[in-house]
Amino acid sequence: MGRVLRETPNPPLSSSAEGATTSSTSVMKTLNGSHHFKITGYSQSKGTGVGKYIASDMFMVGGYLWAVYFYPDGKSPEDNAAYVSLFIALASEGTDVRALFELTLLDQSGKERHKVHSHFGRTLESGPYTLKYRGSMCVGVVKSHTEGPKFYSIAVPPSRIGHHFGQLLKTGKGTDVSFEVDGEVFYAHKLVLAARSPVFRAQLFGPMKEQNTKQIKVEDIEAPVFKALLHFMYWDSLPDMQELTGLDSKWVTTLMSQHLLAAADRYGLERLRLLCESNLCEDVAINTVATTLALAEQHHCFQLKAVCLKFVAVPENLRAVMQTDGFVYLKESCPSVMTELLEYVARVIEHSVYVCKHGIEPVFDGSDANGRRVKQRL
Repeated sequence: MGRVLRETPNPPLSSSAEGATTSSTSVMKTLNGSHHFKITGYSQSKGTGVGKYIASDMFMVGGYLWAVYFYPDGKSPEDNAAYVSLFIALASEGTDVRALFELTLLDQSGKERHKVHSHFGRTLESGPYTLKYRGSMCVGVVKSHTEGPKFYSIAVPPSRIGHHFGQLLKTGKGTDVSFEVDGEVFYAHKLVLAARSPVFRAQLFGPMKEQNTKQIKVEDIEAPVFKALLHFMYWDSLPDMQELTGLDSKWVTTLMSQHLLAAADRYGLERLRLLCESNLCEDVAINTVATTLALAEQHHCFQLKAVCLKFVAVPENLRAVMQTDGFVYLKESCPSVMTELLEYVARVIEHSVYVCKHGIEPVFDGSDANGRRVKQRL
């Protein structure tokens, strides 16, 4: 049952409140729509009798249903079959709508013969030179509302589902599976992993699931990377990479993003893969761009690949990148990318005159070569 509240008199306004100024705005807008109504065999409809009508199909304008009623011999006895009547009917029930309309009658050639607006009379006279058998109608539904200060509002907090799932991972309550990764053990919940990753779903519940689904050993991934992977699957956000690794280094953050991108691709976490790709696009640098380029090629990250090619193609950047260990690794492991890089640089040089003349930088996506997996140790 609800509570009964005692009504109390309003306190007198203070002198400061008397001078308060408030405001509100009445907003009116018109939502337009049109309907074309064709009557086949119009001449046969004459003589059906006063008050007999032909109705169009219902149509939607401004969120309401409407219909056109056409009376070949008029609607009322006073019309005496000398007039035709057209009505716009609101088919939606229980509504109070203000509408503006325009009706147009067309003859057999399609020319407009009669047009009436909402401020004209209710009937259209049938002239001697027209054989009216088609009509079109435009309806504008006028909606209004008042914008002003809200005196009563309910504050709805943002969703905390990520925090709640994160606490499950943090406390370890209810865990039913463990992963041994690079000498460390991580505990998790099968249902959470299965809901987030199609790979884990198949591994834990699919027909080809592993015999021992309580203790799983994970190869080819390092402990900090797997920990970051679990963090994302529960919290739906990236962890602080420097806090995770204990190293305050931009290079370590980039390297973690590279490894995490590969892990996201491995476990089918598309959002995580795109987050890592976005971070790597923002952190392109001389000492990491070569390995990032190879990684982008391997995992089909075409936008990241284009950013890397564009960065390396700058002459001064190219000279510096060629001195890095990553460039040596790129040459040895991804020769196809090297070939594409050289072609890209050649195109940039070829268009340099055009760029200087017009101030327009040509776009090369660099996304038509195959690559191989690239992985460095943390």
